[in-house]
Amino acid sequence: MSPDALITHIVGASALILVAAHAGGWAARRMGQPYIVGQLAAGIALGPSLLGSAAPGAYAWLFPDAIDTALTGFAQFALVVFLFAVGYELDLKLLGDRARTTVTVALASFVVPMAAGSGAALLFREQLSGLGMPRDPSPAVLVFAGIALSITAVPVLTAIVRENGLAPTVPGVVAVSAAGLLDVVCWTVLAGAMMDNGDDHALAWPWRVVLAVGFVALMLVAARPLLRRLLWRTRMDPSLRLALLIGFALGSAWVTHSLGLHVIFGALLAGVVAPREPGGTLDPDLLRPMHEVSSLLLPFFFVVSGRSVALHTMDAAGWITLLVVTVLAVVTKIGSGTAAARLGGLDRHDARTVGVLLSARGLTELIALNAGLQAGLLSPGLYTVLVFMALATTLLTQPLLRLTRHLAERERRTRPPYETDTDTDTAPKRPAGQDGTRAAPVADMS
Repeated sequence: MSPDALITHIVGASALILVAAHAGGWAARRMGQPYIVGQLAAGIALGPSLLGSAAPGAYAWLFPDAIDTALTGFAQFALVVFLFAVGYELDLKLLGDRARTTVTVALASFVVPMAAGSGAALLFREQLSGLGMPRDPSPAVLVFAGIALSITAVPVLTAIVRENGLAPTVPGVVAVSAAGLLDVVCWTVLAGAMMDNGDDHALAWPWRVVLAVGFVALMLVAARPLLRRLLWRTRMDPSLRLALLIGFALGSAWVTHSLGLHVIFGALLAGVVAPREPGGTLDPDLLRPMHEVSSLLLPFFFVVSGRSVALHTMDAAGWITLLVVTVLAVVTKIGSGTAAARLGGLDRHDARTVGVLLSARGLTELIALNAGLQAGLLSPGLYTVLVFMALATTLLTQPLLRLTRHLAERERRTRPPYETDTDTDTAPKRPAGQDGTRAAPVADMS
């Protein structure tokens, strides 16, 4: 293919991807579902499983193999910008005076799904081999199976909290805070699993661990004061500051990729160490354009993810696996989050709300699954199952929230007027500001 023809195909494919993905997101919003669901559905529809099967000639003409590298490049750039923004917005000060409850909820909603996922992968390894997984899974594969059930999507969760009016309530603050802490734990464990899996890397595993730890320490100790001195104290133009910070995020992503990790880890780390405004506030001149850029380009990631979905692998065993995995993901996440919130002093209605919110996976899950597929920790068959599990758990969040609200209202109506409310008033619904907490603005990529 000539350079002119290649550029023409890239431009045409990009136009189709952007229009289809945002149209799908708009349609999902109209149906009361997160934006990401429509975007991912559009990505799957443009992939080989649907468009490739229905119109193979049109699919081959629209998406020739020669443009795969360009599409992947756009997708990786979008991920770096998006995750840099997520890391920049991550604020564990949200814990406030409910730190103990939040930490308990985060750890429980990590440990229980992690154990269930890893245990299921080990117990049902014979069945999973039918989806292309090894009969004797490595420790990295088992850890990744647990991570796949443990992740909560902070952007999707925050959007759901905001849209349901839960942002100033105790369950909203606890859920967002716990999800942020949970993400830190999940990404750290996932980084270790992926580094352990990189046996074909030029550097030996111990050296990569040493270099990775050294790089993280350097970023945490030196990067923030250096960036503050260079970019903030010089009164630099906001657009130039944004460009330099995105370059910083890309460089950090390149380093972690060179160490055998995925670019996502470097992007998150760059966002975490990026300096904030005086008083710890977020810089709107940075957040707004980063959200706009990531919102524009993330459809490329959805299409790249959707093209890896192999529906032809979904036979009867595949659909049964999907059902089992989805039930396991929902039950372990809601159950552990609810129980931990209850132990932390929340009443049963608020505790159930926290558990349901933590079950939303969405974009964060897709990023992790894509990284696992590239690292060889997932087969195409199991990747397809887990993508649909991420969609299903995200779709179920709103209906389950409505059910939780309905149960709470019904119990209040049926409670005798003389009955004391000691069981449900252990954690009064105070606004978040009264708890010393606030909800950080997160990109609405739901």
